[in-house]
Amino acid sequence: MITSQFSKKSEAWSARFSEPVSDLVKRYTASVFFDKRLAQVDIQGSLAHAEMLHFQHIITKEDYDAIVGGMTQISSEIAAGTFTWLLDLEDVHLNIEKRLTELAGDAGKRLHTGRSRNDQVATDIRLYLRGAIDDILILLAQFRSALLDLAEQQADTIMPGFTHMQVAQPITFGHHMLAYVEMFGRDAERLADCRKRVNRLPLGAAALAGTTFPIDRERVAATLGFDEVCFNSLDAVSDRDFAIEFCATAALIMTHISRMSEELVIWMSPRIGFIDIADRFCTGSSIMPQKKNPDVPELARGKTGRVNGHLIALLTLMKGQPLAYNKDNQEDKEPLFDTVDTVTDTLRIFADMAGGITVKPEAMRVAALQGYATATDLADYLVKKGLPFRDAHEAVAHAVKTCVDKACDLSDLPLDELRVFSPLIDADIFAVLTLEGSVAARDHVGGTAPKQVRLAIARLRAKLG
Repeated sequence: MITSQFSKKSEAWSARFSEPVSDLVKRYTASVFFDKRLAQVDIQGSLAHAEMLHFQHIITKEDYDAIVGGMTQISSEIAAGTFTWLLDLEDVHLNIEKRLTELAGDAGKRLHTGRSRNDQVATDIRLYLRGAIDDILILLAQFRSALLDLAEQQADTIMPGFTHMQVAQPITFGHHMLAYVEMFGRDAERLADCRKRVNRLPLGAAALAGTTFPIDRERVAATLGFDEVCFNSLDAVSDRDFAIEFCATAALIMTHISRMSEELVIWMSPRIGFIDIADRFCTGSSIMPQKKNPDVPELARGKTGRVNGHLIALLTLMKGQPLAYNKDNQEDKEPLFDTVDTVTDTLRIFADMAGGITVKPEAMRVAALQGYATATDLADYLVKKGLPFRDAHEAVAHAVKTCVDKACDLSDLPLDELRVFSPLIDADIFAVLTLEGSVAARDHVGGTAPKQVRLAIARLRAKLG
């Protein structure tokens, strides 16, 4: 009687057990309400598996045609939102299999020949993640392109460069933006490299040891666009390195987003006033009517911690697992899905926000004049005149101290006072001490000179295509 009840519920292991699973355990172990996002890739993988089974004469053409017809209808039902997901069926795979059996009869039951849910889910996750990586690479390219546009507009705009959050040397805002273009470029390289290890087919490993059926794994790999198969069946079903690697790359993307966010928040503060961010990316205050808060960058900083946490969760999930598959691995999906969603949404909004940044050149210029940013230029000038750098450094330090006492800039000192610090100083020094002269002098690959900024922009645009 109990066995019959299990059969009616279509549970894959019903005959083995003498009592039904409790409702609490069903809810605790079920994944269907989050892994159903794998439905379309699950169907994609199943169709490739079915095609191979037919080609290898493991199932008949009639069964294959019935499976294709049933899966086509299921795909449409899922896309239309009319598919019924059942908690009793635990996960996306059993839900789809049950519906396929309703539509295709015994042919639906034959689909699972030569495979297990272990290699099936591993394949689904790789198909899903491969698509997500491709989408994120496009978004990274769009974001970098938006930053390049901003850099090109501001290639001549002078701002203070900072170390230790203290004014260091003059740079251009365009040069500053290109630093982020480089960061996100490395992120794209890491993602593309990660994709190579994602794009390997586990299907055919079955539960853990392979299958006795004469399957053709390479055929399935080619059908699904995988570069190669996973070559060890134990590793194929239990490996989640690819998901961890993706999350590590995602954590770096979000770290770079967070660094940029921190600067945007600081720059937008009225005390600094370097930029403004378009209203559509900001909110106000419920009590202070004057407020305009940079909520998007602030929230992105917070979401970085969320993505970092997902990386640690996956590392911890895998650290104690013996081979091969364990139920623990069900916990890989929610962190992975949320990481994909967070990075995707963040990049999409930041690409748009980059076009909504208004730069305030005068505020940047005033700030660059406040911290003796051309002091290094004066030292370099003396070195070019023959003074050893350490002596030049000391002479300029005395000059800066004098300027601090007088509350003036180096360029405000008359020539005779400057010559007190070194007789090598001549009238040409004043061209060196200007902000424009400082940035223009750094005219080499990677330098902040506007000419080099424009050359770097052209190089990066060519790489982006």
